[in-house]
Parts: sequence; C-alpha cells; structure tokens
Amino acid sequence: MARARHEFDELAPTGWAVLGLLSFGNELTGYELKKWADNSLRFFYWAPATSQIYAELKRLERLSYVTSREAAHDELRNKRVYRITTAGCDALRRWLRDAPVEPPVLKHGVALRVWLGHLVEPDELRSIVEQHRQYAEEMQDELERAAATARRDPAWTYPAAVIRWGARYYEAERALADEMLRELTAIERANGRRKARRVRSA
Repeated sequence: MARARHEFDELAPTGWAVLGLLSFGNELTGYELKKWADNSLRFFYWAPATSQIYAELKRLERLSYVTSREAAHDELRNKRVYRITTAGCDALRRWLRDAPVEPPVLKHGVALRVWLGHLVEPDELRSIVEQHRQYAEEMQDELERAAATARRDPAWTYPAAVIRWGARYYEAERALADEMLRELTAIERANGRRKARRVRSA
C-alpha cells in the first residue's frame, strides 16, 4: 500500500483532474482546459486557476503522461496543444482503480458563520443563509441545464451522471438552508421569550 500511495502522490489532485480532462480524447490548449474545468469540474470539485493548469501540464509532460505541440492559431501566433499519452491513460486508470478513496472535506463557510451567530444581529445572520440559499438554487438550475446538454452526447455518459449528482447536491443545500432559516426563527423566538422573562423578573 505504501508503494501505491507513493506512486499516486507524484501528482496533486489537480494534476489527475487535468489529465482526466484530456482523457476524453481531445487535443486541448491550456485555455481550453480552463474553460472545460469551469464548465464541469467546478460543479463538484473546483475550477483550478489558469496558472495551476499550466503548472500541472508541465509536470504531466515531464512524466510523459501528455505530449504537446505547437499548432497554428492565427497569422501572428501559434498555440500549444496537449494530448494524453498511452502512459498517461494507464496511469489515470491505475489512479482511478487503486488510489485510496479519500473522504470529502466539508469546508462550509456559511455553516461557520452560523456557528458564530451569537456575534451578529439575527437579521444579518438570516441574510447570510438566504444568500446561500439563492446561490444553491442558481447552481441547481445551472446544473440541470448542463445535464440536459450532456445527455445528448454519448461520450458524456459518466460526466452527465456526476452533473445530476451535483444538481441533487445543490437541491439538498437549498433544503438545508430552508431548514436552517426555520431553526434561526425558532432560536430568535426562544431568545425573545428569555429576554421577556428577564425583563419581567427585573
């Protein structure tokens, strides 16, 4: 197991994600990979910065997992395009099959701010949760539109399944936000009753 972990540690998760984008068979520039990441990875992982993508491409090329070449772009400039190699496909398959399954890390900024809710006014805290609810609703709508597009392309069978997973995730986030708003209302009422009792007993 230690040997396998060392093998997979040669790339950061972003590197495996970039290699995965190239596994669909297209020859892509760094700019095109960034667009793909923004339209797919960001829904369930994150969208790496352009600088991260180029850094990973250099690393992948050193490992012989991708090759690159210059292609005509316009009359003045060429562009560098990247393609996955057989070694890269083999490494990606090994990673998918054998790498330890890592649990997702929940880093929920809204939950942290509600946890510190005693430091802000109730209306301010409610506004934070309402903004998150709106964001979750917008993401769900966007993912449902993406799922409809992906269904039309047989090559996107597995990505489409993940897109639908993402839509259900944000649907759940919206429901959790609704539940949190109900809880905040209950907390505010309870706090109001306690204040009233203290006033009467003073």
